[in-house]
Amino acid sequence: MKIIDWYILKRFLVTFMFTLLILIPIAIAIDVSEKIDNFLEHPNLGFSEILNDYYLNFIIYYANTFMPLALFIAVILFTSKLSNNTEIIAITNAKVSFTRFLYPYFVGATLITVLSLAMNHYVVPNSSKIRKGFEKKYISNSKQKNELKYVSDFSLQLTDSTYIFIRSFNTGNNVGYDFNSETYDGLELKSKLSADNLKYNKKDSTFTLNNWRKRLIYKNSDSIFSGNKLDTVFNFTPKDLIYKSAFAQEMPSGELLTFINISKKRGVKNLNAYLVELYKRTSLPIASYILTIIAVALAFRKRRGGTGVNLAVGVGIMFLYVFFMKVGEVLGSVAGVNSLVYVWIPNIMFGIIAIYLYFHARK
Repeated sequence: MKIIDWYILKRFLVTFMFTLLILIPIAIAIDVSEKIDNFLEHPNLGFSEILNDYYLNFIIYYANTFMPLALFIAVILFTSKLSNNTEIIAITNAKVSFTRFLYPYFVGATLITVLSLAMNHYVVPNSSKIRKGFEKKYISNSKQKNELKYVSDFSLQLTDSTYIFIRSFNTGNNVGYDFNSETYDGLELKSKLSADNLKYNKKDSTFTLNNWRKRLIYKNSDSIFSGNKLDTVFNFTPKDLIYKSAFAQEMPSGELLTFINISKKRGVKNLNAYLVELYKRTSLPIASYILTIIAVALAFRKRRGGTGVNLAVGVGIMFLYVFFMKVGEVLGSVAGVNSLVYVWIPNIMFGIIAIYLYFHARK
């Protein structure tokens, strides 16, 4: 790298960090104003617990979320300043092409992309687990807690031949009602285990069935057994009964991918909310390259209005990107669609815009 590359890279990264450090306190201030009443409702909740368990992980989450936005704004601000100071004119007069001019920007974008990928796939999920645990304990209202607490009319495929059905399950006390487990040989029912209720025992990962009945079906006869209490083991836990996109945010990517594969084998029909979360962890960091090209192309030429115009146009483009990203996430979570395509639609759309602006800026 030449001196000019180090100069651009250094100023670019400094502006990026400055922008990020402006956005994070704003997010914290807004969040404090919204949640101060929740904090005051718990007199035993200490300041250190709020800071360490909630806001430290809040900063990790939103710093990672704001990275593409901070990068985009930083590139526009810094490049506009270079343009207004006629430094870009001097660079182009030295026979430096637009493609070569992008080199230090892409080095900076690569550093940020690698950091964001590591954060998205490993750091943020573990951090979100602590933050969401704090929110469930001190912030979530009763309605939200009930939504996470009760599961109704649930079915799950445990193996190629075994299925379970539960009328209702309370994840608060790990008790379910109207339980049935059926085992098939092809399309033929071979055995059925039923119980009025079951309870999951965390200590040894077993289930206790109360008022149980078991029917074994043979070719010419059936055998029926029953009892008041039966301790047994099943290949699932209460966590498997709750299919909420919020839980996907708490799983590192390796764990999330394993969960998706196991759930597919168990016959869970709609896992798109989990797939959207998995794909988004890669698509958003990769957007750093696309947004960098767009930002440099917009600010490369000196224009009337200077930095203000470039920043206004940039914020508008960023707003559109976030809008299409959210729309893609919602549509990608719908059953029966290709989640990968919908998650990557914003990158595809703005990638085309970036290519057009790139070739336009080269002229």
